[in-house]
Amino acid sequence: MIEDERNMDNMQSRHVQNDRVFESITKNLAQYSAVADPCSGDRTPAAVAMILHQDAHDLEILFIQRASHDLDPWSGHIAFPGGKLEEGEMPCDAACRETLEEIGIDLMEGTYLGRLSDIIGANLPVQVSCCLFAVDKNKIRPELNEEVRKLFWVALSDLRDPERHASSPVAFDDKSFNVPAIQLPVDNMPVLWGITYRLVMQLLTILADDRTECEECSRLPETVELNEED
Repeated sequence: MIEDERNMDNMQSRHVQNDRVFESITKNLAQYSAVADPCSGDRTPAAVAMILHQDAHDLEILFIQRASHDLDPWSGHIAFPGGKLEEGEMPCDAACRETLEEIGIDLMEGTYLGRLSDIIGANLPVQVSCCLFAVDKNKIRPELNEEVRKLFWVALSDLRDPERHASSPVAFDDKSFNVPAIQLPVDNMPVLWGITYRLVMQLLTILADDRTECEECSRLPETVELNEED
């Protein structure tokens, strides 16, 4: 009986801690001047969901690795669940719909935290909105569709680790790039770069309340033609 009471107290304590963490993130996002310009006609509007979970020791972010597909320009890349907006659809509605379709998580059962600034694609004509949600990963049962190869969580401390940040060679659309990237603590996984990297850097900057930390996230990579040795 005493042990049960202790477990209940621990659960309640974690619940209060989680609420405080997410309340702080919501407050920081509300104070952040997110940019959401109307999408121009030459760019495709898209939206993704950044999904957060607070465990006993750290905040975690959900990532997916996209499945290999010849028609997907982000084939095999690390990403957040998401996709193109349907006609008349709002960004966060699209992020919720795509998340349910791709990984079977209903974000309507989570907590909406806010939005980051939109990202303009450096290599494709897209404008990506990012909506943040909090979930309890112990209460969800993801189901991946054919567009997703893998789902995994990464601790915020790993994303902040300066030893994981480096300039890395990547390939995209028959070109090679040297880009700012993060080596994730997951075996046989490509580096985190591009739009997803820039969104992660926005969040790290907001949480650190230090805009200078995010200078790299707005810097576009220098491109070179891809050759057979790359």
